[in-house]
Amino acid sequence: MDEAVIYTILGEAGFTKMVAAFYRRIVKDDLIGPMYPKDQLVEAEERLRDFLLFRFGNDPRYQAKRGHPRLRMRHAPFAIGEAEAVRWIELMDEAMDETKVPASIQMELRTFFTMVSHNMKNQ
Repeated sequence: MDEAVIYTILGEAGFTKMVAAFYRRIVKDDLIGPMYPKDQLVEAEERLRDFLLFRFGNDPRYQAKRGHPRLRMRHAPFAIGEAEAVRWIELMDEAMDETKVPASIQMELRTFFTMVSHNMKNQ
């Protein structure tokens, strides 16, 4: 499925709700929650939302603020192994379910999130 189709179906509001639901889970999670400094959660949520809007909707905000995503480099300071990658996906799956992301695009998003989360592994 084309990224533009996913963006058309979910839209900015849908991505915003999904990312907010994901971060509500992050603060309670004992495995990956500690990677997110409590005083930077708002900024982290904004970065993920802006990245997804850039990736799926070609929205310029992420690049205007941060330049090229360079995800592996930006995540290098964090110990990310298989358990952390899997937990990230689990929390995002729960966020998609909570915010009722349409089934027609959940598999495509899950495939993307799985690829990205496993690419961040450095342990």
